[in-house]
Amino acid sequence: MRQTLIAFLLKINEFLVQKFKDYNHKLPYIILVIIALFVVGASINIFIELTETLKTEMLANIDTQITDLVISYRTPALTKYFIFMTEVGDFYGYVVVVSIYFFVSWLIFKRRRYVLQTTLVLILASISNMILKRFIDRARPGIEHMVSVETLSYPSGHAMSAMAFYGFLIYLCTIFKISKLLKFCLIFLLSFIIMSIGLSRIYLGVHFPSDIAGGYIAGLIWVVFCVLILNLIEIFRTDSSV
Repeated sequence: MRQTLIAFLLKINEFLVQKFKDYNHKLPYIILVIIALFVVGASINIFIELTETLKTEMLANIDTQITDLVISYRTPALTKYFIFMTEVGDFYGYVVVVSIYFFVSWLIFKRRRYVLQTTLVLILASISNMILKRFIDRARPGIEHMVSVETLSYPSGHAMSAMAFYGFLIYLCTIFKISKLLKFCLIFLLSFIIMSIGLSRIYLGVHFPSDIAGGYIAGLIWVVFCVLILNLIEIFRTDSSV
């Protein structure tokens, strides 16, 4: 990612040098930030447009079929597992996870900035989720809720936060200098957590499958945007000559 950005910045820099004799060397960064903001803005607009399909009968039927299939596997053991996973994806769950992450990253690996970056992605996803819920205003499923819920349904806050937080951790795993086996195991574990948190919301009857899909998409938008911006900041910090 970082090498691709550097190459892109160099091309912008070369173009500007050809067109203008004197210009601010920070201009390529400004242009790239504007492009990033435009991409995210356009992605959010597309996401909102796609929510119109929530009103179609076809999607309602798909939601019902998937929900019926998932809840048909309810057992006491699975119920305990999915209640635990939905708590992991709740506020207090993230307090615990971020605390552990903070301890490992800062005190052991001396990488405090990764904790701050990941927490930032989580905060952005959580705030935007509340805004999207109010804008779209979709009610919860009318089936039995096995856990209490107070907010609206679409997109799923648990799915969106899980994709943003653990998805960003997956990105960090790809850039860490660790063994391939450990990297694979970490990515698999984080992916499994994302899927379990999303599936738990369907299993417990508090979300439609399309809520989960929407949450995953919205969370992924934040991951891509933050990865782009943070890499851009790092390039600017370490190589001001670009």
